[in-house]
Amino acid sequence: MPEPRVPLRLPFVVCAAFLLLLAGCGSGTLAGMDGSGATTKAAGATGVPGPPGAAAVPPTPSPPPAPPREIPGLGPQTRAQIPAGARQAFVVTGESPDSNRSTAVLYTRDDLTVGWRAALAPWPAHNALNGWTAEHWEGDLRSPVGVFTLTAAGGRLDPPATAFPYDLSPDFKVEGEGFHGEPLEGSFDYVIAIDYNRVPNTSPLDHTRPLGDERGGGIWIHVDHGGPTQGCVSVTEDRMKELLGVLDPAKEPVIVMGDAASLSR
Repeated sequence: MPEPRVPLRLPFVVCAAFLLLLAGCGSGTLAGMDGSGATTKAAGATGVPGPPGAAAVPPTPSPPPAPPREIPGLGPQTRAQIPAGARQAFVVTGESPDSNRSTAVLYTRDDLTVGWRAALAPWPAHNALNGWTAEHWEGDLRSPVGVFTLTAAGGRLDPPATAFPYDLSPDFKVEGEGFHGEPLEGSFDYVIAIDYNRVPNTSPLDHTRPLGDERGGGIWIHVDHGGPTQGCVSVTEDRMKELLGVLDPAKEPVIVMGDAASLSR
């Protein structure tokens, strides 16, 4: 008789081997899987350093600080004449080279990194009858253009509270009429000497003229009499009191004066 045929058991052997393979891998982590079965991140993704030699992304630069504020209307030549230590500047700007009408503004510079700011509102002012000049001479009826220190004050009346050296004297009396027939009386009740052709830190009544008498002198800020001056700058009496109250010798105040075109240079 023929031998009985043995059933083929290959599927069972293959299945057993496959189960053993799974059992052996179960104790580790499959490629691309973590222990919980989650997919791991690829090298170089966010939060994982890139390969050596990769270019670093530069940080965003901070914007540069704003430059200090300058006084409006002043050009580089005029600004260069303002002493580095000055922290108060009384700026008197004429309407034109031949005009006797001006606008005055006090600027302060308490923080050098911030720059200049207007400390008082603009005031109307008068200057000399014929306007302005870069080279003042006695009798030309023009106000000198430039930057000048302010170091002394005086007047016929008791001063308001002021830090300025103040010369109280009856010699500040003035009489007569101005160019438009207006009375001059009271114009020198309060004055601040402009250090043009004079010795700084002396009374406004000091007549010493370092440049010579022919170059004029006695250029002051004084009480306005309602018309043009012979060379001075004038503002109303209440403004004179206000100016005397805020000017501080410790802040090395200056006056910047001239027509708008000259000051813009």
